[in-house]
Amino acid sequence: MDYLKKYKSFLYSYYLSSGVRITAGVILPAVVFSFFDMLAHGVAVSLGAMCVSGTDNPGPIHHRRNGMLICLLFLVVVASLTSLAASYPVMLGILITVFCFVFSMIGVYGSRAISIGVSALLIMVLQIGHPGQGRDVLIQAAYILLGGLWYTGLSLLLHRFAPYRLAQQALGECIAATANYVRIRALFYDNTSDFDKAYRQMIEQQVIVHQEQELVRELLFKSRYIVKESTNTGRTLLILFRSLVDLFEKIITTYHDDYKELHEKFADTEILSRYRELIMLLAAELDDISIAVKSGRRSRETSTLANAIKETRRYYIEMRNKKRTPETLEYFIALRNILSNIEDIANRIHSLHLYTSYRHKAATVTEPDDYDKFVQRQDFSFKVLTDNLSLQSNYFRHSLRVSLATLAGYIISQYLQVGHNYWILLTIIVILKPNYSLTKKRNFERLFGTIAGAVAGLIILYFIKDKTVLFVIMLLLALGTYSLLRTNYMLSVIFMTPYVLLIFQLLYNTPIKNVLTDRLLDTSIGSAIAFIANLLLVPVWEHEQISGYIATAIEKNTAWFKTVVANFMGKPVLPTEYRVSRKEAFVALGNLSDAFTRMLAEPKWQQKNMTLVHQFVVFNHLLTSHIATLSHFGQQFAAINATKDFIPVINYIETELNAAKALISGEEISGESARPANWQQIDKRVTTLMLNRQKELQQGLTDTDTRRLLLEVKSLTDEFRIIHDVTADIKKSSLQLKEATS
Repeated sequence: MDYLKKYKSFLYSYYLSSGVRITAGVILPAVVFSFFDMLAHGVAVSLGAMCVSGTDNPGPIHHRRNGMLICLLFLVVVASLTSLAASYPVMLGILITVFCFVFSMIGVYGSRAISIGVSALLIMVLQIGHPGQGRDVLIQAAYILLGGLWYTGLSLLLHRFAPYRLAQQALGECIAATANYVRIRALFYDNTSDFDKAYRQMIEQQVIVHQEQELVRELLFKSRYIVKESTNTGRTLLILFRSLVDLFEKIITTYHDDYKELHEKFADTEILSRYRELIMLLAAELDDISIAVKSGRRSRETSTLANAIKETRRYYIEMRNKKRTPETLEYFIALRNILSNIEDIANRIHSLHLYTSYRHKAATVTEPDDYDKFVQRQDFSFKVLTDNLSLQSNYFRHSLRVSLATLAGYIISQYLQVGHNYWILLTIIVILKPNYSLTKKRNFERLFGTIAGAVAGLIILYFIKDKTVLFVIMLLLALGTYSLLRTNYMLSVIFMTPYVLLIFQLLYNTPIKNVLTDRLLDTSIGSAIAFIANLLLVPVWEHEQISGYIATAIEKNTAWFKTVVANFMGKPVLPTEYRVSRKEAFVALGNLSDAFTRMLAEPKWQQKNMTLVHQFVVFNHLLTSHIATLSHFGQQFAAINATKDFIPVINYIETELNAAKALISGEEISGESARPANWQQIDKRVTTLMLNRQKELQQGLTDTDTRRLLLEVKSLTDEFRIIHDVTADIKKSSLQLKEATS
């Protein structure tokens, strides 16, 4: 993506619009109250708005509304109790420990509950420096409540004016993530690429794509006004998303696993470099669609991609006619399949372009009842909380870690003669996350960002003295802080530090040296405590739970495989059933890849059985990719090739995958061992067609029925064989992992 497209993409993104909304919601109360010489009260209102804004994450509007209102209730209670206890150090220490455990523990109820917990802890930390009694406590709580209500009303009002805006922005981000995935796939057609590195990048990006898809599902399928109303905009967004997921399935299809071999076979031609250029053009088209969807405007399709495909097909035909021999026939079949897939993707992208007009006639979407199958409903029962009150629960360990680390930070802060020592607690709460790798990353970003931001703040305050200019700069820094908070935490902290320095300079005229010293020292102490807690206090290592992700990935891939091969068994599968099984396979694979990425960031001594785990990640990616490829061929050729010859192969694959899942889960393997698949009849059919085709080539015959049938039969047979071999590898690795962990 070029810099202009990056600028446009950010300009229309949810992150910038939320940054503007939060900046206005937080800054305006303090400014308005300052006109009436009530700055202290205005700051309390702004604190309420800021804490509530932390829970205003993307999601269905009723979830956002309920989350903000629940957060408000917690804010008032926590702020009041903290102010009352602030004058009594021992009582305050107990309160901090209890609050940190309770509000970390509510994370069992999902990501929005995590945000509510963090906001409650944030107001707790900020109220430590404001002890009060009786009426003062109630007045302070009332101003915090007012700020929260102000921000909640602002957010709901803006949504009412543009109800589809958030869904469009999230869908646009999902399209942009898909474009980046396509760009990474293009690396395999460049002979100068490091294929191992490209493969790791592809795995990491696939995780991002799946996360974006899950967010869009939440927004579209849980929003009643989208799935139940018959507005053209809502209908178009639904069909756009469904088309995008179908498109992603086509993108992950694989027609040749050994790209080095392809580069060697066609080193003296331009065919692979031409394929790379086509794939980059596909990514560019998706970038344009992404920006159009986020902005609510129609994308402009050019003829560049279509012309490039025509030229590449012409080049391929000429090269095939010159270089095709019986020995290279299967490689040309692979090249043809790749080109056909690119053309198929281009046609689907053309449809996406048409849908961005919101006037193109959309296909009939499924009934609203079907949407519940694509999203998970959060269980808010008290049993969910009690079931997690044990050291077996990652949430319990995280809550224990946060409460003990924060208590240690509080005790240390009591013995330090440093102002604003509540920043120590704030740093610990913000940095500590449920897993080691994310905490480690946050710790570095917080520390480095604070140092870099401090330098930037010093430069600003050294050269600029005019308070009006400083106020404008503070607004820009606030906008950068809130806009980047969810996408680039380090850059957000770099903006945040001078933003905080300017607040103290403008509102309280505090000496910059004091604020800067406190900020750097407190952040360093908090980071050190968070690092030690992350390493020593009941840590959860990925090798302890990676088996569950592997087993789930195998289980969901098996279920998807069953729906794909049903066509070959003469059993029709409903479209919704197919899409649900595909979605679950994609999500499971994304979770496994994400866990593996986290494992790579852990200490070396905790990366147990890394080679075997890496094999599982690779094998599951291959399995998912080739099931998608089989599905692609199955939709075209299943009726022609619906034969009993594939039944033994299908049975073998299903049995071995179930056995592999049982081994990983530590379960008993049910049933008999799978019998080796009989390929005799299948291979005989392929061999006969290959011999007939070779005779035709020797006779100079090009476009014949035999050629078309060979393409269909061999493509399907190759996919079944690859899946068969990958299944055997998964079963073998399962046995090795069981032996290694027993």
